[in-house]
Amino acid sequence: MSQPPVPFLDLQAQHRQIRDEVFAAWEDICHSCRFAQGPPTQVFEREFAAYCGTQHCVTCNSGTSALHLALRVLDIGPGDEVITVPMTFIATVWAISYVGARPVFVDIDPARRTLDPARLEAAITPRTKAIMPVHLYGMPADMAPIGEIAARHNLSVIEDAAQAHGARYRGRRAGQWSRVACFSFYPGKNLGAYGEGGALTTDDEALASRARRLREHGQSRRYYHEELGYNYRMDSLQAAVLSAKLKRLDAWNAARQAHARRYDTWLAGLPVTRPAFFADTESVWHLYVIECDRRDEVREKLAAAGIETGLHYPVPVHLQQAYAHLGYQAGDFPHSEALARRCLSLPMFAEMTEAQQQRVVAALAEALK
Repeated sequence: MSQPPVPFLDLQAQHRQIRDEVFAAWEDICHSCRFAQGPPTQVFEREFAAYCGTQHCVTCNSGTSALHLALRVLDIGPGDEVITVPMTFIATVWAISYVGARPVFVDIDPARRTLDPARLEAAITPRTKAIMPVHLYGMPADMAPIGEIAARHNLSVIEDAAQAHGARYRGRRAGQWSRVACFSFYPGKNLGAYGEGGALTTDDEALASRARRLREHGQSRRYYHEELGYNYRMDSLQAAVLSAKLKRLDAWNAARQAHARRYDTWLAGLPVTRPAFFADTESVWHLYVIECDRRDEVREKLAAAGIETGLHYPVPVHLQQAYAHLGYQAGDFPHSEALARRCLSLPMFAEMTEAQQQRVVAALAEALK
């Protein structure tokens, strides 16, 4: 009898843990009919700000919207430049384009897979207004030198922490290393909603207040609109889910960390590049991404063996058709391009069993022969 597939992510297993709590909260919301930016969103904002160690959390309808709001509240717009990495989900760069600024790319450090501080200063021009490092795959960027360079040039730092809920760098949470940090609560994230959701965190009361105004059509009070705004509100149903999950996030992240250590041990000796561990950094392993030759062939063999995998991300942003107008060429960012060409995301979720991991490793060893 064949074994069931090993899923890339098992959201049903997670849902079973919180089902009763979520449905009870949803029943209360349906009874009150306060669906849009209702009390549960305010509760979650307080909870998530406290969790991240920041003064303020402003929820919104997606991580992309959070990034957009972050750039707006920092008054970044046409003629400005924002430095980020080409190895990221494209929403990082969409937000820069939404405000009319120009994305400027810096290659990644191939070990950490995040913005390489050694390459950063050369990309700064008189038009640079902000640096947007990405905590890719749950691994915080090397924020101390990035922050030092930003301070030297009087630049704002915006953390794209969409994949790094609860991650730590030098003892501080993701979200504590910048003027503004942005999170996604897409369902597959370590802290995911049952739909779309996002948030920005900050210690700056003025930035938080403006972000709240912008997400609600630019109004400071109902029907009084002070500036161009958006409908970026989070609904109460999603906030209730996030509050239920937030209580369990540290335990779920700890399970992912145990899985990552097990993968690291069991994959030793195979012809793959394993993700690195850093003494000053606590990744939350949103994704466990190896690098290998013949990536697509290996992936097909794993699928045939019942192992689901992912690609994060097979085309770096500077080579996307949507950004051809920036004029970048293949070869401009070799480390990002190499990772994109060789990356393969193995199954990773808190509820994963050792038996499932053993099957993944055995199937991978066979596929690599």
